[in-house]
Amino acid sequence: MHTATCTIRPSPYVGPMVSPAPSRPKDFARLSLAEAAELLAARELPPVESWHPAREGDSAMEIRADGSWFHEGGRINRPAMVKLFSTILRREPDGSHVLVTPAEKLSIAVEDMPFRAVEMKSEGRGDARKLVFRLDTDDLVMAGPDHPLRFGGDPDNPDPRLHVRGAIGNGLEARIDRALYYEIVELALAESAEAPAIWSNGARFPLVDA
Repeated sequence: MHTATCTIRPSPYVGPMVSPAPSRPKDFARLSLAEAAELLAARELPPVESWHPAREGDSAMEIRADGSWFHEGGRINRPAMVKLFSTILRREPDGSHVLVTPAEKLSIAVEDMPFRAVEMKSEGRGDARKLVFRLDTDDLVMAGPDHPLRFGGDPDNPDPRLHVRGAIGNGLEARIDRALYYEIVELALAESAEAPAIWSNGARFPLVDA
């Protein structure tokens, strides 16, 4: 099997298939639900799930637990490059991660999760609530049936995460920052202390996974 090394240059297959990420709103906290929905609808991603190239290799890249991207030990400091590579990221059935284009598939090490949820906006209450998260790549994700929240089975050692894309249960996830997790807990406890759960976009997510 041919092995290639990533040289951190966009593949010629990527350019026309990747739409630029929407610019981050100047004040995420003031973003209305309608504006968030508009940004979500405008987001287009390449169909990485349908790409199965024969050429495979190692990208020599890693995503560390704090969300920073590295190549051959050096941090990638260009946000535009990180955004570009994040659009061609895929999780494999065995749990590993790859960067994939129609021409090649390169492995990438992920220390924890490939994304971090760093900001959150909540609108509504109870089963009418909608939660929109901003990731460290400035992408927006609305929690719901297609983007479930999970918090782990141990309330003393929570494992808060948000499904971003790919197959639920084996797709790409975002680590929810601890401050946001505490905010979610406060919202849930304010509505039900006996069986705390948070609703978003019509789906209910218990604070302790079954």
